[in-house]
Amino acid sequence: MKIKARAMGEYQTNCYIVSVQGMDFIIDPGIGATEWVIQNVTNPVALLNTHGHFDHVWSNAELQEKLKIPLYTPRGDVMLLQGSSWSPDLPPSKPDVEVEPNQEFDFNGVKVKFSHFPGHTPGCSTIEIEDAMFSGDFIFERSIGRTDFPYSSPEEMRESLEKFKKLPYDKTIYPGHGGTTTIKQEQQYSDYWIANL
Repeated sequence: MKIKARAMGEYQTNCYIVSVQGMDFIIDPGIGATEWVIQNVTNPVALLNTHGHFDHVWSNAELQEKLKIPLYTPRGDVMLLQGSSWSPDLPPSKPDVEVEPNQEFDFNGVKVKFSHFPGHTPGCSTIEIEDAMFSGDFIFERSIGRTDFPYSSPEEMRESLEKFKKLPYDKTIYPGHGGTTTIKQEQQYSDYWIANL
């Protein structure tokens, strides 16, 4: 598995291209991601959103059109793809697949697992492919996603962190902003965030 990353737009939102077994998965195509994605894929098969905030989904529709591949978005965040109070000029997009909480997909033997960790947004999810977890704005290196936005919920974030700290395995975390970390590394801070939400 190979992972390419590029921070996009003024919010430096990480867009990832995950190449595994000859297939390319595009995760969180943000502002201005289209050209970079097209230049770096050979066999794109799916667009995957961790959640629906505009800086993560900006290029959804353009890439759906240009690459002719399906878009997978957590069901709880589909409404966010149609407009943004922060960014009224968000190009609207519509998922081909509304992902149910904790749904797993099989792409010719490659497992793609969405794990539901609401709090930052109602549908906020991590996406696991092999030994990588793409955490969107749920978990960052020594930080967590904000819970003071419309549709955010500190209570749900606490529940998500309780679930996260019990994960019995370790993987590299590729977050929506900033550098990589690991599940085990961030589990040690879970109680701090739970207590301070």
